[in-house]
Parts: sequence; structure tokens; C-alpha cells
Amino acid sequence: MSAGLAARRAALAALSDVLRKRAPLDAALDAASALEPRDAGFARAIAGETLRRFGQLEALIQTFVPKPPARNRAGPVPEILLAGACELLFLDVPAHAAVDAANRLAQADDRAVHFKPLINAVLRRVAREGRDVVAAQDSARLNTPDWLWPRWCETYGEDAVRAIATVHARLPPLDLAAKEALDIPGAEHLFGRAWRLKEHGRVDALPGYDEGAFWVQDAAAGLPAVLLGDMRGKTVIDLCAAPGGKTAQLAAAGAGVIAVEREATRMEQLQENLKRLRLEAECVVADARDWRPREPAPYVLLDAPCTATGTIRRHPELPWIKNASDVTLVSQTAGELLDAAAEMTAPGGTLVFAVCSLEREEGPEQAEAFLARHPGFSRAPVRREEVFGHAEWISGGDLRTLPCHLADRGGMDGFYAARLRRTA
Repeated sequence: MSAGLAARRAALAALSDVLRKRAPLDAALDAASALEPRDAGFARAIAGETLRRFGQLEALIQTFVPKPPARNRAGPVPEILLAGACELLFLDVPAHAAVDAANRLAQADDRAVHFKPLINAVLRRVAREGRDVVAAQDSARLNTPDWLWPRWCETYGEDAVRAIATVHARLPPLDLAAKEALDIPGAEHLFGRAWRLKEHGRVDALPGYDEGAFWVQDAAAGLPAVLLGDMRGKTVIDLCAAPGGKTAQLAAAGAGVIAVEREATRMEQLQENLKRLRLEAECVVADARDWRPREPAPYVLLDAPCTATGTIRRHPELPWIKNASDVTLVSQTAGELLDAAAEMTAPGGTLVFAVCSLEREEGPEQAEAFLARHPGFSRAPVRREEVFGHAEWISGGDLRTLPCHLADRGGMDGFYAARLRRTA
């Protein structure tokens, strides 16, 4: 098998796992890790860009194939067409190479082989006419599924949603959180500990990696911990702590961190990260809903489980593997975790609740419901100077970043955080 075909086969398998089994893209691409780095990168590019442009590509294919073959009869044909069209229109692969590879993928599958004439004809039309069709599309609307578009428009307004969709369609840069100023060529300082690389190779090959100078963390993901203030010499409980970015951030700031994580394998990853970073924390494997500290802490940080719709820039499969029912499901869990976190917060202490979600049910509505259940807590509004002068990151006194913030520098993840003080 040629190297290019191996990469395409890995991408095809990943797309099938995502679109048919609702698998996360990173897990679906595990098989690609065995390929040579260049081919593994090509497989990731095909799968990732196909998902970033999935709505557009699906509409394009339907233009040329009004009655597509049934999936149970055609095997991977739908994914072959989507990936092939993506190569032609968004990855600038020469037509002869993309069409030939698609035909070879079909030839290798007993169900798809009968559709080779269809695949060949459709992709040749895409090569000739596809760019004109794409130019006339409403890309923002097509690439935002029906379950998200109306709820986001209601919450943020259509102009903001279109700006968010524009950022979602771009390959995101790599953000790093650093102990000190980074000496990496091309690294741009954003604010606080956040640095950004628009072009990079393997993370573990970057200068300073082995020395523990930095860890990977989106710029927005570092903001909730900032709301705790100066943590030098203070004790903080970090709930749902893995993979450990916020634990590292707090430990690097001089806090005594108690990191609580339910899954043992994720805790192992957190501990490995701390070891590389030469940072320390007390690590507890437990469900935060059941575990309680020896005594309440003055600071508690809960980055709760959520649908993660604020991270679509980095996880383009999310809009297509989740739906509105997932919002309801995880919101219940978050409420239970918040109630547990309240019991861990000492009188006069601070609880910061955060989610990497754009859904109001998971963010502000969750905070309001918590305050209604816990009259001993009150909201402590975020001040502009606490978020590095960015007033646009504050909404109703809470932190609210959107993917379209810092759009001219590559955007940022969508995060919500509320700072809650225990008054009694």
C-alpha cells in the first residue's frame, strides 16, 4: 500500500467511526499514530478538515447526488466522497491524485467497489464545478448543525454566531501555558502565562519541553484559575482536574493543590504531566460527588463536565456527534458536582465554577440555579483588570469567552466561569 493511500485509509476509518459511532476524533485517529509522521499528519488533515467543513461538503455532494446510496448497502462510499471532495476543494490536492485515491479506497471494500463509477463521476464534477458551488454556499450556516444554530443565535445573536462559525472553519494555532517567558521561535505572548504558536511540529520536540517549561493549554482555559487571585501559599481544591492544565497553573502560581479526578487513567496522565513540569500536587482518585476533604478549603475550582461546545475549534467532530439531549444529561451531573463543591468551600471562601461550553444551560443557568439552592453563596463579579483588560470577555459579571474573541490572532476556546463567594 502506498504511503498516501495508507494515510487516506486511516482518515476514512476515522471519519466512519466519528460519523457512524459518535467516536471522538482523537480516539478515532489512534490507528494513524502508527504511520510515518508525515502520513499521520495527512490523515489528521483529511479527517479534521472534512469535519470542519462537513456541512458544506454534505450539501455539495447532495447537489451532485440527490439520492445518495444507502449507507448499509454502500459501506464507506459517503465518507469516500466527503473526504475526496475535501481534498479537492480545501486541501488543494491535485484532481488526478484525489480521484485515483478515492477509487482505490472503493476498490478495497466489497460494498464500495460497485460504486466506483459513481465516485469517479461525482469527484470529477467536484473538481470541475465544486469551487463555484462552495463560493455560493452559506458556509457558516451549513457548518453549524440545526441543533446549535438557533440556540446560539438566541443567546449571542446571529452576527456573533457567524463570527464563531468563521473561526471554527480555521485550523487553530497551538497554545501553551508557560512558567516563564518562552524562548521558542515564533511564539507570541497573548497574556498572563498564555503563549501561541501558529506553526509548530511535534509538541515534545519544542525547546523547553523536556525541561518542563510549558504545558499545552488553550488561552481561554487558563482564565478560570486566574479568577481565584493570588494563590501563593494558599490551598485550593481542583475538581475534575485531569488532564491537569489548571492543576499545573495553580501549582506554578505557588498554591498547595489538591487535585481530584474520578478516572485513574486520567489521573496517571495528570501525574506524568506534573512530573515533567517539576510541579507538585496532592492527587486524589475519587468521584468529587462522594469525596470530601479533611476540612473545607478557602478556594475550590470546578471545571465541570460539559458538552465542550466551546472547544469545537480543536474538536471539529463535536457538533456532529452531540445533540441537545447531551446538554440536559451533563447539566444534571454538573449541578451535583456544584453542590458537592459548595460543601468543600470554607466560610468566606471562593468557588469558581467553569465549563468549556457555549450552552447557557451549562453556564449561566447552572450558576443561577446554584445560587437559588445555596443562599449562603453570592456572585463575585469579574473585573476587567482581572482578565487582562478584555471587557468583552465579561458578561453579566461572569467570564464568557467566545471562539471569535481574538479572531485576528487565531481565536480562543469558548469558556464560561462564575466566581461564587461563600458568605455564610
